[in-house]
Amino acid sequence: MLGVIPARLASTRLPRKVLRNLAGRPMLAWVYDAASACPQLDRVLIATDSDEVADLCHRNQWPVQLTSPDLPSGTDRVHAVARHHHADIYINIQGDEPLLKPQHLTALLRPFTHHHVEVSTLKVLCTPENIANPNAVKVVTAADGRALYFSRATIPFDRDGQIGKGQARDGAALNKTIRESAASDRATAPQYWKHIGLYAYRKTTLERFPTLPPSLLEQTERLEQLRFLENGIPIYVEPTEFDTIGVDTEEDLQRVEALLR
Repeated sequence: MLGVIPARLASTRLPRKVLRNLAGRPMLAWVYDAASACPQLDRVLIATDSDEVADLCHRNQWPVQLTSPDLPSGTDRVHAVARHHHADIYINIQGDEPLLKPQHLTALLRPFTHHHVEVSTLKVLCTPENIANPNAVKVVTAADGRALYFSRATIPFDRDGQIGKGQARDGAALNKTIRESAASDRATAPQYWKHIGLYAYRKTTLERFPTLPPSLLEQTERLEQLRFLENGIPIYVEPTEFDTIGVDTEEDLQRVEALLR
């Protein structure tokens, strides 16, 4: 199993974010160390379009591969790595997730005990402030864990106004609700799940991705994973108790630094 950390330097909303300092270390260092601590991964490699990022990797003896700056998504960057590095399963580990834990990756790989699983990702219970936040992508799943849809909109729509009556409101309650939700599919109020943008793919499915044209839903929502769903490729979604903060803004950077110090 090969973990790949796409680390693009020219981020639109927060340029050079993978090199930004967090509690005395580059953001990328936090991600690489957490990924390397996952016992299920055989190797971890950084995929970047930047000589500056590659230089950082060389100085720290982190495996790195330069990829084209024209690749449109992290999945395309992982695919570029797969052309040169063989694995049965590839893990796409976002370079802007400094709160990553090895437990995230262990959970991400759990569905692959079933041979029919081609792609997996993660979800965590949505905190109340993120339910209507378009930057927190929501996911709804079938009873078997298969993703039905990902959206920046609030899904499911709470027609009868049950929001808040059953939604967990703090860390301890979130963990308790995850365990209860996993044990029973009976719910009296809607449950909202935030998508965590980590993915694992079997090699054959990863090779298909760049051959499929960008889909209408993908372009509308700006969510690359919808290309899989629109082409009939199921994504299985594993719950985790550990939330993350994907760093897209200066405010995100400050929130994460406060947690890491």
